[in-house]
Amino acid sequence: MPSRVLIGLISDTHGLIRPEALKALRGSDLIIHCGDVGDPVVLEALRTLAPVRAIRGNNDRGSWTNRLPAQDLVEVGGHTIRVFHNLAEFDPDTDAAGLTAVVSGHSHKPLIEKRGAVLFINPGSAGPRRFKLPVTVASLVLRSESRCEAKIVRLSV
Repeated sequence: MPSRVLIGLISDTHGLIRPEALKALRGSDLIIHCGDVGDPVVLEALRTLAPVRAIRGNNDRGSWTNRLPAQDLVEVGGHTIRVFHNLAEFDPDTDAAGLTAVVSGHSHKPLIEKRGAVLFINPGSAGPRRFKLPVTVASLVLRSESRCEAKIVRLSV
């Protein structure tokens, strides 16, 4: 593994790919979309920046979503990242072993929280604004020796 891997995190686009989101994710080595993609055009736009791993959210419907898993396990170097749309699907008793991070969406609320040895990240929503929540994406930097750090990126929209 290179000494540093940058993973762009995005969720809840609901069919909207903002230029500000693309700009914030530029330079990522990998992009993870945490569901509620809304339109395959979103994934096509993200793939112009980096390889993309995406899961299906509760609002993703249509035949194009059949190729999206309900959850994913992403392994990068010595790091393992579990991806859910809804964090309520995560079972800490069975799902946390050996994980570096758990990434989820659904709530539209950005979050970075350390629970034991696992970093929990919700990049928030980069799609249509909901309530008074900010429009955000996130970045996750993986380093050797199981170290990682995340940051929420607020989009100016």
